Amino acid sequence: MKVQDLFNVTGKITIVTGGASGIGYACAEVMADNGAIVTLMDIDPAGLEKAAAKLKASGAQVFTEVVDVTKKETIKRAFESVAKRHGKIEVVFANAGISGGPGFLNAEDKRDPSRAIENLPEDLWDRVMATNLGSVFKTIQIATPYLKENGGGKIVVTSSVSAFKIEQYVGTIYVASKAGVAQLLRQAALELAAYNIQVNALAPGPCVTNIGGGRLQDKAAQDFFATKHPNHRMATTDDMQGAALYLASPASRHVTGEHIIIDGGFSLGLAD
Repeated sequence: MKVQDLFNVTGKITIVTGGASGIGYACAEVMADNGAIVTLMDIDPAGLEKAAAKLKASGAQVFTEVVDVTKKETIKRAFESVAKRHGKIEVVFANAGISGGPGFLNAEDKRDPSRAIENLPEDLWDRVMATNLGSVFKTIQIATPYLKENGGGKIVVTSSVSAFKIEQYVGTIYVASKAGVAQLLRQAALELAAYNIQVNALAPGPCVTNIGGGRLQDKAAQDFFATKHPNHRMATTDDMQGAALYLASPASRHVTGEHIIIDGGFSLGLAD
């Protein structure tokens, strides 16, 4: 089979939550650049407008929906709008997520008392779990009937290496939320395989995005995390695009319940 057939997403009706920036935008871009019809969903109207304009400038078919992924009724309304506009939904990127703050060690490898587990705020737990785990559950719930009706489809979740790797520099609540995401997608993949619905995940390591107020866009933070990678650099959102296209395309038709770790060897440890 030729590459253009294996990775053909032309005309695929695609939804990306958290699509106005970061990894979500990168997923939307690679889909749109390869002929998919993409709807960006995000809580940020101005960000949506800017992202859509950039994609449309390259000739893409792009639409937007303002969505708060912690509120099921707004996700449901947005999906209904996409289905009404295009007649079906085929690919869903459940990408939206937020930071849980830095970990219990700081960049000097000293313990930060404010990040000790006994001092983590309960409202932070509630926010992170609602956005990172609860929204994935809601998105899968709402997407599933559309994909069943369509005879199958793809759900691609943005998880993290934190689902598998204990972290000292990443917030405890974030790690717990992504561990929940990992098990949720496996459970969903097992249940939905009979309906020709594949549920898989991107699992990035530290990546330069706007998450956490954009703290990883700071050069000092990038330099620090580069020292923790065997390839001596952090990821950029472009590094996610190959795996995103693979998981959304026919190339992954017999792959489900899996994470593709995209971390430059971060989870392996230091080499030199």
